[in-house]
Amino acid sequence: MSIARWLQDRPVGLEKAYRATAALIRWMEPVLRRIGFDRLDGLFEWGERVLKIPLFDCQMCGMCNLRGTGMTCPMSCPKNLRNGPCGGVRQNGKCEVNPEMDCVWALAWKRSAQMQTYGDRILQTHPPVDRSLEGSSAWLNMLDGRDEKMPEGWQHGGAGQTLISPDQIRVLRHE
Repeated sequence: MSIARWLQDRPVGLEKAYRATAALIRWMEPVLRRIGFDRLDGLFEWGERVLKIPLFDCQMCGMCNLRGTGMTCPMSCPKNLRNGPCGGVRQNGKCEVNPEMDCVWALAWKRSAQMQTYGDRILQTHPPVDRSLEGSSAWLNMLDGRDEKMPEGWQHGGAGQTLISPDQIRVLRHE
């Protein structure tokens, strides 16, 4: 088992690291804005590429949703599905497209159950990927609100809504 997989299967530590990083970046936001996000994007993008690709198989979509998917990159799904599994998950939890690969969404569901702060975010609908943000810094896009921007027609389409109730979650998780 790789160290990345070992860490992903224990998302509580990754969740804490994410919360600390998000707090630091939000604290630095006034300075970052003065410098200019356009000027900083290359540096931030490089840092994300160096850390997130080996650790999460990040696809650099610019709209990181690791906190909402059990610290599992949904874009590493061969079908790039951002809001849940395709319905072709095999009985053994493997991907229908790549039978040697664990289904990204089966892993995301399992891992999100371990997360205390962001675990319930897996139940929310997230906007589709804005392909114009690919290769840009997800952290800077988060500060600017571009990572949660709803495309035309989605304004009343349910993005951000919880898909199932907390009671249904407990039943699904056998609590």
